[in-house]
Amino acid sequence: MTEKTGGKPAVDLNCDLGESFGPYRMGDDAAVLPYVTSANIACGFHAGDPAVMARTVRLCREFGVRIGAHPGLPDLQGFGRRELRLSPEEAYDIVLYQLGALEAFLRPYGERLHHVKLHGALYNMAAADPALAQSAAEAVRDFCPSLLLYGLAGSQLIRAGQEAGLSTVSEVFADRGYRPDGSLLPRHEPGALIHSTDQAIARVLDMVRSGTVAAGDDSRVPLAAETVCIHGDHPGAAAFARLIRLELEASGILVRSPPGG
Repeated sequence: MTEKTGGKPAVDLNCDLGESFGPYRMGDDAAVLPYVTSANIACGFHAGDPAVMARTVRLCREFGVRIGAHPGLPDLQGFGRRELRLSPEEAYDIVLYQLGALEAFLRPYGERLHHVKLHGALYNMAAADPALAQSAAEAVRDFCPSLLLYGLAGSQLIRAGQEAGLSTVSEVFADRGYRPDGSLLPRHEPGALIHSTDQAIARVLDMVRSGTVAAGDDSRVPLAAETVCIHGDHPGAAAFARLIRLELEASGILVRSPPGG
Protein backbone atom coordinates (compact mmCIF):
# COMPACT_ATOMS: atom_id res chain seq x y z
CA MET A 1 0.00 0.00 0.00
CA THR A 2 1.18 3.54 -0.71
CA GLU A 3 2.91 5.11 2.26
CA LYS A 4 0.99 7.80 4.09
CA THR A 5 2.53 10.96 5.50
CA GLY A 6 0.46 12.69 8.16
CA GLY A 7 -2.54 10.61 7.07
CA LYS A 8 -2.09 11.68 3.45
CA PRO A 9 -1.15 9.15 0.71
CA ALA A 10 2.36 9.80 -0.60
CA VAL A 11 4.28 8.61 -3.64
CA ASP A 12 7.61 9.30 -5.30
CA LEU A 13 8.05 10.19 -8.99
CA ASN A 14 11.33 8.84 -10.33
CA CYS A 15 12.88 9.24 -13.76
CA ASP A 16 15.76 7.56 -15.60
CA LEU A 17 18.10 10.37 -16.67
CA GLY A 18 21.65 11.02 -17.88
CA GLU A 19 21.20 8.58 -20.74
CA SER A 20 22.88 10.64 -23.45
CA PHE A 21 26.30 9.54 -24.67
CA GLY A 22 28.93 11.63 -26.42
CA PRO A 23 27.18 13.54 -29.23
CA TYR A 24 24.01 11.43 -28.95
CA ARG A 25 21.25 13.09 -26.96
CA MET A 26 18.59 11.07 -25.18
CA GLY A 27 15.66 12.94 -23.68
CA ASP A 28 15.53 16.42 -22.15
CA ASP A 29 16.64 16.03 -18.55
CA ALA A 30 16.37 19.71 -17.62
CA ALA A 31 12.73 19.81 -18.75
CA VAL A 32 11.74 16.72 -16.73
CA LEU A 33 13.51 17.53 -13.46
CA PRO A 34 11.12 20.24 -12.18
CA TYR A 35 8.35 17.63 -11.86
CA VAL A 36 10.07 14.53 -10.43
CA THR A 37 11.34 13.89 -6.92
CA SER A 38 14.11 11.36 -7.55
CA ALA A 39 16.42 10.73 -10.50
CA ASN A 40 18.21 7.56 -11.57
CA ILE A 41 21.43 8.52 -13.37
CA ALA A 42 23.00 6.16 -15.91
CA CYS A 43 26.50 5.12 -14.87
CA GLY A 44 28.26 4.59 -18.21
CA PHE A 45 27.48 0.93 -18.98
CA HIS A 46 24.16 1.06 -20.86
CA ALA A 47 24.29 4.85 -21.38
CA GLY A 48 25.93 7.99 -20.08
CA ASP A 49 29.56 9.06 -19.98
CA PRO A 50 31.64 11.11 -17.51
CA ALA A 51 30.55 14.47 -18.94
CA VAL A 52 26.88 13.46 -19.01
CA MET A 53 27.06 12.07 -15.46
CA ALA A 54 28.64 15.28 -14.16
CA ARG A 55 26.12 17.49 -15.95
CA THR A 56 23.15 15.44 -14.73
CA VAL A 57 24.35 15.54 -11.14
CA ARG A 58 24.59 19.34 -11.36
CA LEU A 59 21.07 19.55 -12.80
CA CYS A 60 19.64 17.36 -10.02
CA ARG A 61 21.27 19.56 -7.40
CA GLU A 62 19.89 22.67 -9.11
CA PHE A 63 16.32 21.32 -8.98
CA GLY A 64 16.62 19.71 -5.54
CA VAL A 65 15.98 16.18 -6.84
CA ARG A 66 17.34 13.19 -4.94
CA ILE A 67 20.12 11.41 -6.83
CA GLY A 68 20.24 7.66 -7.42
CA ALA A 69 22.44 5.35 -9.45
CA HIS A 70 21.03 3.51 -12.47
CA PRO A 71 23.39 0.57 -13.11
CA GLY A 72 22.84 -1.45 -16.28
CA LEU A 73 24.40 -4.16 -18.37
CA PRO A 74 27.58 -3.31 -20.34
CA ASP A 75 25.71 -2.91 -23.62
CA LEU A 76 25.73 0.61 -25.07
CA GLN A 77 24.57 -0.53 -28.50
CA GLY A 78 21.55 -2.33 -27.07
CA PHE A 79 20.86 0.38 -24.46
CA GLY A 80 21.05 -2.29 -21.77
CA ARG A 81 17.76 -3.84 -22.86
CA ARG A 82 19.21 -7.09 -24.22
CA GLU A 83 19.67 -9.94 -21.78
CA LEU A 84 23.29 -11.04 -21.32
CA ARG A 85 24.48 -14.18 -19.58
CA LEU A 86 25.67 -13.01 -16.20
CA SER A 87 26.85 -14.93 -13.15
CA PRO A 88 25.85 -13.70 -9.70
CA GLU A 89 29.49 -12.74 -9.12
CA GLU A 90 29.54 -10.66 -12.31
CA ALA A 91 26.27 -8.99 -11.34
CA TYR A 92 27.76 -8.00 -7.98
CA ASP A 93 30.87 -6.57 -9.63
CA ILE A 94 29.14 -4.49 -12.31
CA VAL A 95 26.66 -3.00 -9.84
CA LEU A 96 29.38 -2.12 -7.35
CA TYR A 97 31.57 -0.62 -10.09
CA GLN A 98 28.83 1.67 -11.35
CA LEU A 99 27.85 2.89 -7.88
CA GLY A 100 31.44 3.98 -7.31
CA ALA A 101 31.59 5.71 -10.69
CA LEU A 102 28.54 7.88 -10.01
CA GLU A 103 29.37 8.69 -6.41
CA ALA A 104 32.70 10.11 -7.61
CA PHE A 105 30.69 12.96 -9.16
CA LEU A 106 28.83 13.61 -5.90
CA ARG A 107 31.81 13.81 -3.56
CA PRO A 108 33.04 17.23 -4.73
CA TYR A 109 29.69 18.59 -3.50
CA GLY A 110 29.82 16.71 -0.20
CA GLU A 111 26.84 14.60 -1.20
CA ARG A 112 26.12 10.88 -1.32
CA LEU A 113 23.76 8.67 -3.25
CA HIS A 114 20.15 8.39 -2.12
CA HIS A 115 19.08 5.20 -3.90
CA VAL A 116 19.84 2.57 -6.53
CA LYS A 117 17.59 1.41 -9.35
CA LEU A 118 18.78 -1.18 -11.85
CA HIS A 119 18.21 -0.57 -15.56
CA GLY A 120 16.52 -2.45 -18.37
CA ALA A 121 17.38 -6.11 -18.80
CA LEU A 122 19.37 -6.17 -15.55
CA TYR A 123 16.30 -4.83 -13.71
CA ASN A 124 14.04 -7.49 -15.21
CA MET A 125 16.54 -10.31 -14.72
CA ALA A 126 17.02 -9.42 -11.06
CA ALA A 127 13.25 -9.12 -10.62
CA ALA A 128 12.86 -12.79 -11.57
CA ASP A 129 16.16 -14.49 -10.64
CA PRO A 130 16.75 -14.88 -6.88
CA ALA A 131 20.52 -15.39 -7.26
CA LEU A 132 21.01 -12.27 -9.38
CA ALA A 133 18.71 -10.32 -7.08
CA GLN A 134 20.75 -11.37 -4.05
CA SER A 135 24.03 -10.37 -5.71
CA ALA A 136 22.71 -6.97 -6.75
CA ALA A 137 21.26 -6.31 -3.30
CA GLU A 138 24.48 -7.34 -1.60
CA ALA A 139 26.49 -5.01 -3.85
CA VAL A 140 24.27 -2.12 -2.80
CA ARG A 141 24.48 -3.08 0.88
CA ASP A 142 28.27 -3.49 0.79
CA PHE A 143 28.68 -0.13 -0.91
CA CYS A 144 26.44 1.69 1.56
CA PRO A 145 23.82 -0.05 3.72
CA SER A 146 21.73 3.10 4.11
CA LEU A 147 20.99 3.32 0.37
CA LEU A 148 17.41 2.71 -0.74
CA LEU A 149 16.91 -0.07 -3.27
CA TYR A 150 14.21 0.57 -5.86
CA GLY A 151 12.72 -2.49 -7.53
CA LEU A 152 9.65 -3.87 -9.26
CA ALA A 153 6.82 -4.23 -6.74
CA GLY A 154 6.54 -7.82 -5.51
CA SER A 155 9.75 -8.91 -7.24
CA GLN A 156 12.67 -11.08 -6.17
CA LEU A 157 14.80 -7.93 -5.97
CA ILE A 158 12.54 -6.38 -3.35
CA ARG A 159 12.70 -9.62 -1.35
CA ALA A 160 16.49 -9.83 -1.70
CA GLY A 161 16.90 -6.22 -0.66
CA GLN A 162 14.86 -6.76 2.48
CA GLU A 163 16.80 -9.94 3.31
CA ALA A 164 20.05 -7.99 2.88
CA GLY A 165 18.83 -5.45 5.42
CA LEU A 166 18.19 -2.65 2.94
CA SER A 167 15.23 -0.30 2.87
CA THR A 168 13.35 -1.03 -0.35
CA VAL A 169 11.03 1.10 -2.46
CA SER A 170 8.47 -0.74 -4.59
CA GLU A 171 8.14 0.66 -8.10
CA VAL A 172 5.25 0.75 -10.54
CA PHE A 173 5.15 1.89 -14.16
CA ALA A 174 2.72 4.36 -15.68
CA ASP A 175 3.34 3.31 -19.26
CA ARG A 176 3.80 -0.46 -19.06
CA GLY A 177 1.45 -3.43 -19.17
CA TYR A 178 1.48 -6.11 -16.46
CA ARG A 179 1.16 -9.88 -16.46
CA PRO A 180 -1.13 -11.62 -13.96
CA ASP A 181 1.92 -12.55 -11.84
CA GLY A 182 2.86 -8.88 -11.43
CA SER A 183 5.79 -8.92 -13.87
CA LEU A 184 6.00 -6.49 -16.78
CA LEU A 185 4.87 -7.52 -20.23
CA PRO A 186 7.92 -7.77 -22.54
CA ARG A 187 8.19 -4.74 -24.82
CA HIS A 188 7.57 -6.78 -27.98
CA GLU A 189 4.19 -8.11 -26.77
CA PRO A 190 0.84 -6.40 -27.49
CA GLY A 191 -0.22 -4.14 -24.64
CA ALA A 192 3.31 -3.83 -23.24
CA LEU A 193 3.50 -0.08 -23.83
CA ILE A 194 0.74 2.41 -22.99
CA HIS A 195 0.87 5.37 -25.35
CA SER A 196 -2.22 7.26 -24.18
CA THR A 197 -1.35 9.94 -21.61
CA ASP A 198 -4.86 9.90 -20.16
CA GLN A 199 -4.79 6.14 -19.79
CA ALA A 200 -1.37 6.20 -18.14
CA ILE A 201 -2.39 8.88 -15.64
CA ALA A 202 -5.62 7.07 -14.77
CA ARG A 203 -3.59 3.89 -14.28
CA VAL A 204 -1.18 5.59 -11.87
CA LEU A 205 -3.98 7.10 -9.79
CA ASP A 206 -5.65 3.69 -9.63
CA MET A 207 -2.44 1.94 -8.54
CA VAL A 208 -1.63 4.49 -5.86
CA ARG A 209 -5.16 4.52 -4.46
CA SER A 210 -5.98 0.81 -4.65
CA GLY A 211 -2.61 -0.89 -4.27
CA THR A 212 -3.46 -3.06 -7.28
CA VAL A 213 -2.98 -2.97 -11.06
CA ALA A 214 -5.13 -4.30 -13.89
CA ALA A 215 -3.21 -7.05 -15.71
CA GLY A 216 -3.57 -7.91 -19.39
CA ASP A 217 -6.29 -10.48 -18.60
CA ASP A 218 -8.22 -7.86 -16.57
CA SER A 219 -7.36 -9.53 -13.25
CA ARG A 220 -6.31 -7.29 -10.36
CA VAL A 221 -2.75 -7.82 -9.14
CA PRO A 222 -1.79 -6.56 -5.64
CA LEU A 223 1.26 -4.30 -5.58
CA ALA A 224 2.83 -1.61 -3.45
CA ALA A 225 3.00 1.67 -5.37
CA GLU A 226 5.70 3.59 -3.50
CA THR A 227 7.42 5.13 -6.53
CA VAL A 228 6.23 5.68 -10.09
CA CYS A 229 8.67 5.49 -13.00
CA ILE A 230 8.64 8.08 -15.76
CA HIS A 231 10.86 7.22 -18.72
CA GLY A 232 12.93 10.29 -19.52
CA ASP A 233 13.88 9.02 -22.99
CA HIS A 234 10.27 9.03 -24.22
CA PRO A 235 8.99 11.87 -26.42
CA GLY A 236 6.87 14.22 -24.35
CA ALA A 237 8.33 12.97 -21.05
CA ALA A 238 8.40 16.44 -19.50
CA ALA A 239 4.77 17.18 -20.39
CA PHE A 240 3.73 13.79 -19.04
CA ALA A 241 5.69 14.31 -15.81
CA ARG A 242 4.02 17.67 -15.31
CA LEU A 243 0.53 16.30 -15.91
CA ILE A 244 0.94 13.27 -13.69
CA ARG A 245 2.28 15.38 -10.84
CA LEU A 246 -0.58 17.85 -11.16
CA GLU A 247 -3.15 15.03 -11.17
CA LEU A 248 -1.61 13.31 -8.16
CA GLU A 249 -1.52 16.51 -6.12
CA ALA A 250 -5.03 17.48 -7.22
CA SER A 251 -6.17 14.06 -5.94
CA GLY A 252 -4.73 14.75 -2.49
CA ILE A 253 -1.63 12.60 -2.95
CA LEU A 254 1.65 13.99 -1.65
CA VAL A 255 4.51 13.75 -4.18
CA ARG A 256 7.86 13.44 -2.44
CA SER A 257 11.04 11.36 -2.45
CA PRO A 258 11.20 8.51 0.06
CA PRO A 259 13.18 9.31 3.20
CA GLY A 260 16.55 7.64 3.68
CA GLY A 261 19.69 7.17 1.68
